[in-house]
Amino acid sequence: MIKTNNLKITGITPIIAPADLRQVFPLSGDDREFVMKSRDRIKEILQRRDRRLMVVVGPCSIHDPVAAVEYAERLAALSHRVGDQLLLIMRVYFEKPRTTVGWKGVINDPDMNGTHLISKGLGIARGLLSRITALEVPVANEMLDPITPEYVADMISWGAIGARTTESQTHRELASGLSFPIGFKNGTDGNLQIAMDAMVAAQHPHSFLGINREGRTSIIQTSGNPDVHIVLRGGSRKPNYHPEDIAHTEESLKKSGLFPTIMVDCSHGNSSKDYLKQPLVLESVVQQVLDGNESISGMMIESFLEAGNQKVPADLGQLKYGVSITDACIDWATTERILLDAHARLQKRK
Repeated sequence: MIKTNNLKITGITPIIAPADLRQVFPLSGDDREFVMKSRDRIKEILQRRDRRLMVVVGPCSIHDPVAAVEYAERLAALSHRVGDQLLLIMRVYFEKPRTTVGWKGVINDPDMNGTHLISKGLGIARGLLSRITALEVPVANEMLDPITPEYVADMISWGAIGARTTESQTHRELASGLSFPIGFKNGTDGNLQIAMDAMVAAQHPHSFLGINREGRTSIIQTSGNPDVHIVLRGGSRKPNYHPEDIAHTEESLKKSGLFPTIMVDCSHGNSSKDYLKQPLVLESVVQQVLDGNESISGMMIESFLEAGNQKVPADLGQLKYGVSITDACIDWATTERILLDAHARLQKRK
């Protein structure tokens, strides 16, 4: 018999169903209430009914759950000190978009050795989210694989659609059905229109293919997500966090019929891919708020226990603890200092 299908497929391995994984790591009543309250607080900030700023802060990507929990514990303590001005949300990214090839994140390859034990990765991810939620730290996650949210979305307070996927119809449809606020990043070239188009699309109902909790392929029908906003991450030619950029974004959002609420990513194009410049971006954004800007609702910072990044060594025992294996991050001492400074400055607002 002549074969016409799966000619380039080397293996198909069933994985654990979302419903089964949720039994292993259930969400308690208290944790469920915390997640819902966190989402509501974020919505209030995005609508500028709460004058606090939200700060999505944490590692570029998660590769070591132990270090991630230590970071979450430190963030929980800091939250109590700055909570009247800043709502801290931990960046807990399990999937990484690649420009060409590379490690795709702890869900795809939890052992970082090309074995791609995805069921194991999903278990690590949900288990970590359980521990962070129990610390009462809200969680942020990037939506990359459209199947993954069914496994973890009940624990997420805020989600991002990245610069490489904002233009994707699949991700716009996915965002339309998610139960939490979503930030769409501008394109890697600095293009704002694709993010605004994505926001409009995500606010509308859609029908598309997905999976249900039992893991069966299903028709997913959504009502649309009203809680969407733009994330300015700079572009390949220049940053876009300066006052004139913010003003231009405000006007563009209004022309598109979108509420002008803006998050600024202090990394990527806005830091010219130099992680040490993130504090300068944060300082500028806070100053704009102090000068009276009312559209800026939050910031994003790539931060970990230790500064910089590292390549994955052949001997994983040589990995440095608390150091990113993807984008470089500022260290905890710097993170704490700049957030305490931002808090002190914001307290002086009238």
